[in-house]
Amino acid sequence: MNLTTQNQFSSRVSQLLAWGHWFTLANIGLALLLSLAYLFADAPPNTAIGTFYMVVTWLSHTAFITFLAFVLTIFPLSLVFPYPRHIRGMASVLATVGMTLLAVDAFVYYNLGYHLNYSALGEILSLFWRNVSNTPALSTLLVSALVMLILAYQLIVSNYAWHHLGDLKRLRIGRTITSTLVVCFALSHSIHIWADAELEFDITKQDNMLPLSYPTTAKSLLAKNDLLDLKRYEQERSVNVNAPNVSFVMPAQLPSCTLPSDAAAVDIRLFSTKDELTRFIDANPALKRVAPILHPTDNDDTIFNALYGLPSYYRQSMRKDHIDPLWRRPPVTLQTSLSQFDFIHDDTDALVNVTLDEHEAVKDTHIVFAFTLASEGKERVTTINQLWSNDARLHGLDHIVQPQDILATVLAEHWQCPELGASALIANNMLSNGAKPNINYSQGVFIALRKDRITLLSSDGSYKHISASEGFSVDQELNVPYLIQGLKQLKRFNAQ
Repeated sequence: MNLTTQNQFSSRVSQLLAWGHWFTLANIGLALLLSLAYLFADAPPNTAIGTFYMVVTWLSHTAFITFLAFVLTIFPLSLVFPYPRHIRGMASVLATVGMTLLAVDAFVYYNLGYHLNYSALGEILSLFWRNVSNTPALSTLLVSALVMLILAYQLIVSNYAWHHLGDLKRLRIGRTITSTLVVCFALSHSIHIWADAELEFDITKQDNMLPLSYPTTAKSLLAKNDLLDLKRYEQERSVNVNAPNVSFVMPAQLPSCTLPSDAAAVDIRLFSTKDELTRFIDANPALKRVAPILHPTDNDDTIFNALYGLPSYYRQSMRKDHIDPLWRRPPVTLQTSLSQFDFIHDDTDALVNVTLDEHEAVKDTHIVFAFTLASEGKERVTTINQLWSNDARLHGLDHIVQPQDILATVLAEHWQCPELGASALIANNMLSNGAKPNINYSQGVFIALRKDRITLLSSDGSYKHISASEGFSVDQELNVPYLIQGLKQLKRFNAQ
C-alpha cells in the first residue's frame, strides 16, 4: 500500500516537473518579448561583434533568469505539494507577478536608463506619477489590461501544457531550444571575458542592459555615454584637457520671457584672486555670504558656467561656432567684457553684466553675485570658494551651489521665467530642492555633486568620491542611477 502511494506521489511529481519545464519554456518566450524594450532603450552597438553579443546575451540571460525563477518557486512547490490543480494555479499567479515586474523594470529602464532599485525610488515613483497624473483613466486601463493579458496567457499555457503533456514529450523542439540557449549562454560569457581583456567597450558597455546582469562599472558607464578616453585608459596618461567630440544642437523652441516691470539688472563679478575679491567686498558692505560654490579649477570652464549656465562640456563647441548663451532672448540682454567670448555682441542697457576683476561700484538697484576663480592647486579638477551676493533671500544657504546656478536662480526668482531657465540651462535654482542632478564637466572629468559628496568620474574609467566640506576621499560605491540621470542631463544638447 505504501509502495503504491509512493509510486503515485512520484508519478505526480514527475508529471509536474515535466509540465513545469514546458510552462517555463513558454514563459521564456514571453520574457523575451517583454525584454525587447531593453534592446531599444540605448543606442545600438557600433560593431558586428557587439550586435551579435547583444542578441546572444538577450536570449541566454533572459532564459536563465526565467528558468531560475522556476527553480526557486515552482520546482520546490512541486516537490512538497504535488497537487496539479493547485500548483498550476499558483504557478500562473507567480508567473504573472514575475512578468509584470519585468515589464515595469523594462519601462523604468527605457525611460530612466537604470533598473528598479531602492536608491532611486523617488525618481521611479516620480516617473510613474507623471504618467498616471497626465492620463489617469487611460493609464489604469492599460496597466490593468496588461496584467490581465499576462494572467490569461499563463492560464492558457498552463492548461495546454498539462492536458497535452504526452504530445509535448514526443516533440524534439524542446531539446533543440534548450541546447541553443545553453550555447548562447556559453558564448555570451566567453565573448564578455574576451571583451573585458581586450578593452572592447562596445561589448562591456552593455553590462547593465538586462536585469540581474553584470554590475555597472565606471568604465562601462562612460563607454555607454561615449565619454571614455580609450587611449588614456590603455596608457594611463595624464588627464586629457580636450573635451570629447561634442556637436551642440540648438533646441527646436525656447519659451519666451516677459519680464516684470521691476526686473532688476544682474552683475556677475568674477575675480582672478582672493585679494581682488576681498577688496571688492570691503568696498561693498551690502554683499553677504550666500553659500560655498563648487567650480572647476580651469578658469575658462568656470567663466563659461557663469556666462552660459551650462556645464563646460559644451564650451569648445559653442565657442568654436560663436553661439550666444541660449538664455539671451529679448528682453533678456547681456553685456560682457570677457576676452574669451569677444564674439558675443554687447547689448545696450543689458540686464546681465558678466565681468572679470571689475571694481566699479555696485548700483543699489542691481543684484550682484561675486566669487573668485582662485584655486589651491592646478592639479585638482574642482575647488570650493565662497559665493557672495546682496540678495537677502540667498544669504546663509546651507548647501553647495555651482556657477551655472546663478542664472537659473535669477531667471526663476527675479524675472519669473523658470520655463526659459529649464529649457536653456543645465542648472538648479539655488532656492529650490534641486530637481536636476547637480553636474559639471571639466578637463575630461564628469563632476557630480550630491549633498556633501563630490564624485569625479575620469575619462580613463577611474573615479573617486570627495567630501565637499572636509576634502578627504570617501570610500563608497558609485551611485549608478544618479550618475545616469546626470549623464543624460549633460548630453541634453549634444547631437551624438
